[in-house]
Amino acid sequence: MKILITGGAGFIGSSLAEAFLGKGHEIVIVDNMLTGRNTNIPSHTDCRFIKGDVNNYNDIAPVFLAFRFDYVFHYAAVVGVKRTLDNPVLVLNDVQGIKNVLDLSKSTGVRRVFFSSSSEVYGEPVHLPQHEETTPLNSRLPYAVVKNVGESFCRSYHQEYGLEYTIFRFFNTFGPKQSDDFVITKFLNAAFEHGEVTIYGDGLQTRTFCYIHDNTEACINALEKNLFINDVVNIGNDKAITVLELAKQVIAITGSKSRIIHLPALPEGDMTRRQPDISKMKKLLSRGFISLEDGIKEIISKNYLPRM
Repeated sequence: MKILITGGAGFIGSSLAEAFLGKGHEIVIVDNMLTGRNTNIPSHTDCRFIKGDVNNYNDIAPVFLAFRFDYVFHYAAVVGVKRTLDNPVLVLNDVQGIKNVLDLSKSTGVRRVFFSSSSEVYGEPVHLPQHEETTPLNSRLPYAVVKNVGESFCRSYHQEYGLEYTIFRFFNTFGPKQSDDFVITKFLNAAFEHGEVTIYGDGLQTRTFCYIHDNTEACINALEKNLFINDVVNIGNDKAITVLELAKQVIAITGSKSRIIHLPALPEGDMTRRQPDISKMKKLLSRGFISLEDGIKEIISKNYLPRM
């Protein structure tokens, strides 16, 4: 199969590409390198990287026409809480990329588009766990609005053109390739330097953390097992932990002398609670989840021990 991964030089996109390789598929990665990294791109004969911006039709159209993809994983987006809050117009521009990908997919014979949405669409939770069908989508932040609009585009293109889709609502995902501005990597960097581990607010906001292998295996199974076609799936782990408990756990695992410092709470974008209903995720994974502790230890073994 020919598979396109937009945003494939990013953390989750490149990890998905790696997980696909060795299965005999031809993988094409397109990334504008706003937050992607060259070191993330797999070096493999079945993987090709093309620098380009999906928001620019003239960049992405020739790629679709040249390869005639079977499946598309549209993961390209402006990401990161601070980055998306500081650059709202840049975030809104991603709507054009969604339209470009769907237009080109329905015109070039793509069988199904897999769209990376986000837990952010739920906003401040009305109830927990957050279920795909019964939980209201109430966030007004530009990043969440764009993801919600993208979901609507997927449904509309299916209704009008018959283009099949699967929407992945990603909850917090972590792993060795994650950039330094995400919470677990930030905490680990500080802990290994015995520096200050900083937390916004009181740290009692709860999060769940899904290890990258669980994320990619679930998403690949959605394709290979033909599951959740024209449907929405939460991709995440449902075991909740406060940010303060996470900081303490990182310090304990690393044996660090770091102190925890509380900064003023963010004015917006830092939801108090987040926890997915994982009934569908369990059907995709069909095995136990990798624990937060085991995931942190694997990151340490890959990213930090070689430097010590």
